Amino acid sequence: MVNEKKINIAIVGLGFGAEFIPIYQNHPNTVMYAICQRNEENLNKIGDYFNIEKRYTSFEELLEDDQIDAVHINTPIHLHAKQSIAALKAGKHVACTVPMATTIEECRQIVEAQQASGKKYMMMETAVYTREFLYVKELRDTGKLGRIQFLRGKHQQEMAGWPGYWEGLPPMHYATHAISPLLALAENEAEYVSCFGSGQIAENLTEKYGSPFAVETALFKIRNSNLAMEVTRSLFETSREYIESFDVYGEKASFEWQQLLSENPIVFIGEDGKRVNVPDYAYLLPESIQRFTTEGVYDSKGNQHLSFTQGGGHGGSHPHLAHEFVMSIIENRSPFPDVYTSANWTSAGLCAHESAMMNGKHIPLPVFK
Repeated sequence: MVNEKKINIAIVGLGFGAEFIPIYQNHPNTVMYAICQRNEENLNKIGDYFNIEKRYTSFEELLEDDQIDAVHINTPIHLHAKQSIAALKAGKHVACTVPMATTIEECRQIVEAQQASGKKYMMMETAVYTREFLYVKELRDTGKLGRIQFLRGKHQQEMAGWPGYWEGLPPMHYATHAISPLLALAENEAEYVSCFGSGQIAENLTEKYGSPFAVETALFKIRNSNLAMEVTRSLFETSREYIESFDVYGEKASFEWQQLLSENPIVFIGEDGKRVNVPDYAYLLPESIQRFTTEGVYDSKGNQHLSFTQGGGHGGSHPHLAHEFVMSIIENRSPFPDVYTSANWTSAGLCAHESAMMNGKHIPLPVFK
């Protein structure tokens, strides 16, 4: 039986956030009710283009609108925690782009706000809804991987030219794209970490956050498990084509990400490797939004967001993310990732950077449950 309940959605932040507007407009259980951006000219331009009547330049005023059921936050990272907490306290369900927060204490405050409000919170982590992740998850669930033996994640990019608040950001402060697929495939949390920084970025970048490293690489112990995982992250002054990758080594089969975007990944059975064509998983979605795994707002050469030109379009994940958030509300269940998982994935990177600044000291991750 089709559930015809409708959720009124408000999107806050209309750079990358605009990508989700047509998804919510076409989802069978949502009304794309309101948009919010401080720049009124851009707000009206997008509102007119997508025919959205309700528009706000003030986040605080938006939260006073009783017609809004859920808020999808796509603002600069230093605003994520403050806005998520305010929205939860205002009685709104919250979806927030990564990372959840910039400190462990902010993560804890979001968990507490979610528990107090009873509303849903979901960190919109693209890496656990890409077609590559869904493919490897299928290999795991059908037993083709066998026992998972080790996992490795990597996220490297050059963020020169991105908005100023990114400049000099510690690599592991924005590591959820590399951490999340590993922990999701292990179906577990990170317990503690030892991380080393390597290399050095320019002084004008270092001074902003006090982080000198060009690269940070970490080894995590997975909680109540015999598994470990390795994560590498770089943001500035390190030559590499953009990559958000994960490798999984299993008893029966292993999956390795391709070196170049133009190639296909490899599945190994024993020592024999074969490149594979990863299928699309649009069939898991309502028919009305299936096309958005391969198309969106930022498709044309003249209209490309940095997350697409440097991130490869996030692997068709956007409609899967929106659908999971919406259905967690409709079905009154926890989304994936829920607030606890989001806090663990985010704090894993924060603790890793803390370890790097202390020359690899073992740092236990906080327990949020």
